[in-house]
Amino acid sequence: MRCIRLEPNRSMTVDEFKAWLRTYDDNHDGRISQEEFKEALHGLRIWFGRWKAKKAMESADSNHSGTIDSATEMEKLVKFAQKHLHMRIYES
Repeated sequence: MRCIRLEPNRSMTVDEFKAWLRTYDDNHDGRISQEEFKEALHGLRIWFGRWKAKKAMESADSNHSGTIDSATEMEKLVKFAQKHLHMRIYES
């Protein structure tokens, strides 16, 4: 069950963004895969979720592990979401 709800304007803090992503961590490994991010984007009804998730991984996954698994990669994912997904993500 995913109980973190985003408002239509997609505005949240960095901590809320991370908590929202954790709800899509289906295997509970603490990392976000491209498939999990795609599902998160589909949850927001973002068009072309598969393509955008692929682009996000290309942009944020520095070590090419196929997952977002470090604080640095999460920062890059936040920046990607702000710039390319038009999400308002701000420091708390």
